[in-house]
Amino acid sequence: MRTRARLISSLRDMGITDEKVLAAMMDTPRHLFVDEGIASHAYDNGSLPIGYGQTISQPYIVALMTQIMLDGRKPAKVLEIGTGSGYQTTILSKLAGTVYSVERIEPLLKQAKRLHYKLRLRNIFHKLAKGNTFGWPDTGPFDGILVTAAPQTIPEELYSQLAPGGRMVIPSGEDNAQELYLIERTNSGFTKTSLEAVRFVPLIGGS
Repeated sequence: MRTRARLISSLRDMGITDEKVLAAMMDTPRHLFVDEGIASHAYDNGSLPIGYGQTISQPYIVALMTQIMLDGRKPAKVLEIGTGSGYQTTILSKLAGTVYSVERIEPLLKQAKRLHYKLRLRNIFHKLAKGNTFGWPDTGPFDGILVTAAPQTIPEELYSQLAPGGRMVIPSGEDNAQELYLIERTNSGFTKTSLEAVRFVPLIGGS
């Protein structure tokens, strides 16, 4: 727990101010979401490989994206695109009413589901994306959307799944020139704000 506490302290120093986000991360055993061989690095502030060319995101990025999407609220319904290890999903499950999470790599999704069951998280719904990673329209619209892989351009399908007043946090761009964006749905349409440069695996899929 001391290594976990040091990580939380460093996240505060880096500008994460939402205490509920920090508490959720303190309460979540990140070492369970990585291979045993690299578990000693689970509470370093860095990304780690989880197989299949995918990574578990840097804790700072997890905290930042979550904090921005929540904006001090507890959203009723959140969509996550890219379950991956299931770590980000776990954080969201502690801070939202219901989480709908989509993943295209079946072994990763199965492992994440096992961990969520082990952690007794009952407000997560999982979906295997069979060629379509652009959301879960049948269960929308969503108060928040968080995307953990970067499309070259933000898919139109995701805009339509965002509820009025909703917030989407998504990386987008080419491999070496990605930006993290906040998309907000207002009464008059959508606003798009660039937040900072990032580096994510590409989002693959489409309708």
